[in-house]
Amino acid sequence: MSVKSSKARGGRWERANFKIVLSYHGGSFDGWQKQPDLNTVQGLVEKHLGQFVDERKAKQLQERSLPIEGCATVAGRTDKGVTALQQVCSFYTWRKDVQPGDIKDTINEAAPDKIKSLVVSEVSREFHPNFSAKWRRYLYIFPLDGDATSISEDEQSSTILENPELKAPQSFDVAKVDKIIRQLEGKMLSYKIFARDTQASRSDGPATECFMYHSRAAVTKLYSADENCKEGTTVMCVELVANRFLRKMVRVLVATTIREAAAGADEDALLNLMDATCRRATAPPAPAEGLCLVDVGYEDFDEQRCFIVD
Repeated sequence: MSVKSSKARGGRWERANFKIVLSYHGGSFDGWQKQPDLNTVQGLVEKHLGQFVDERKAKQLQERSLPIEGCATVAGRTDKGVTALQQVCSFYTWRKDVQPGDIKDTINEAAPDKIKSLVVSEVSREFHPNFSAKWRRYLYIFPLDGDATSISEDEQSSTILENPELKAPQSFDVAKVDKIIRQLEGKMLSYKIFARDTQASRSDGPATECFMYHSRAAVTKLYSADENCKEGTTVMCVELVANRFLRKMVRVLVATTIREAAAGADEDALLNLMDATCRRATAPPAPAEGLCLVDVGYEDFDEQRCFIVD
């Protein structure tokens, strides 16, 4: 979004709004949202944005005995352990001397090798990283055994299920996972069953549903930067793109699809689960460490930009 003229406008329209595209390693932080005594992405970013706040805001914070920090609004909060390749947040200030390069350099000096500011640009005051977004793309990476089609009971029970008391399926076929999860494409999903840590009663109306643009699974190999590791690791990748997701929704979808594939369920298993009345009908969330927020889109979705296409 380009900068729009603020002539004939005053107040909030005179402030500069910056779009910040971030990449960060999920294992190095306790999630995005700022929390007391925890090392979060938001906490780190806002601390270093403090040097760019205007004098009025700085004075207000000082009078309340609060640290001088900026305010970063994000496209979507990520849980502890979730990595982001292109997370989007925004920051505004009434100062006229702040340049995008200043913000970028400051964030990059905050925690090298853990967080990086990829792009910083001044955008329209109307831009909001969350409300302006048209879609979010996630990739879940799931390690497989040697034949790339199944996983043993012991490995799976320690890998995809957070509750060790639940019985894990013995094996699953990636092709079956793909067939089941593809059925979500072009469908509207209710948060009632597939989300976690939200009120189950929030299940009516557009604001509590998501539209799935793209949902695929495939086998591939990941290679290490270490030249001594040449074989690579066989993994299943699940790629999901929707206009919005709620808490742990991607991880619940991944774990539930694997469970249904291992049980030999029909291809419409996930669609049938939307009629369930209890969230226990879906599997516990897959571990956060396998999840990556790939990017956030502010233009119409184009399937050709996805990793897994026909």
